[in-house]
Amino acid sequence: MFVLVEMVDTVRIPPWQFERKLNDSIAEELNKKLANKVVYNVGLCICLFDVTKLEDAYVFPGDGASHTKVHFRYVVFHPFLDEILIGKIKGCSPEGVHVSLGFFDDILIPPESLQQPAKFDEAEQVWVWEYETEEGAHDLYMDTGEEIRFRVVDESFVDTSPTGPSSAEAASSSEELPKKEAPYTLVGSISEPGLGLLSWWTSS
Repeated sequence: MFVLVEMVDTVRIPPWQFERKLNDSIAEELNKKLANKVVYNVGLCICLFDVTKLEDAYVFPGDGASHTKVHFRYVVFHPFLDEILIGKIKGCSPEGVHVSLGFFDDILIPPESLQQPAKFDEAEQVWVWEYETEEGAHDLYMDTGEEIRFRVVDESFVDTSPTGPSSAEAASSSEELPKKEAPYTLVGSISEPGLGLLSWWTSS
């Protein structure tokens, strides 16, 4: 679920931080810049693990700050495909079951990846597994807040870097704001035995 990623960046340290230890200032600046941010095709950055190399620091004309090229390792949330995770159901919609890990919310289990047969209850706004037994079908509801075990089957990175407006956007009404896309999304599946709500598989 968590991996160590080697990175390189140039860190700017303002003059009022020169009295501090360089490593402390660099760690603070790197965490300010990266913590809780998604790096395209890398994952969700959590925290600095360690600094592996510091190159020479430079002070440029017109800027009293020091600029240091830093080689470091960062803890990143990036589950591998087919990894099994446990989260909580954040809500349900016709698009599927939305799951949260507490620190990461952009997880969707689409309808075709649920235990089958499944149906969406419009009144309750929940997905239901119509579990077949010898005594007939039992409706097992996927309620908000329930713990759910799922397999990671796909991931999607979206480049959310700012871009200039296109001519088509400029001509359109300012009221039509584009839907904000998540920079990093996971797609899950529970369509196999042992996956789904933990309460389904625990003995009473």
